[in-house]
Amino acid sequence: MTDSLFVVDLHEFDDKVIKASHNHPILVDLWADWCSPCLVIAPLLEKLAHEFDGRIGIAKVEVDDGENMKLAGHYKVRGFPTLILFQNGNEVGRFSGAKPLQFIRNFIDEHADI
Repeated sequence: MTDSLFVVDLHEFDDKVIKASHNHPILVDLWADWCSPCLVIAPLLEKLAHEFDGRIGIAKVEVDDGENMKLAGHYKVRGFPTLILFQNGNEVGRFSGAKPLQFIRNFIDEHADI
């Protein structure tokens, strides 16, 4: 993990995602260990964390880890992986499922002010 790609849980979410999104966009990856598409998208997110080099943060939330499923419920997540982009404390976009690298790049470019 890098500074741009980090793990977050329910108790850190407000500080590391909502508040931090006032400084730069944060893309949250809600994923599960048993989810094949989640495992497919993980290396793409790592690559993007390096490409965007601190201009965005990528937060990984393992939904099967303790109370983290409450985040999935709060944000009405219906399938995994679900990626939600936050900026200035608000959700500005989301998508579900494993997508190609170019799709994710375009999604960030479309929805984030960077």
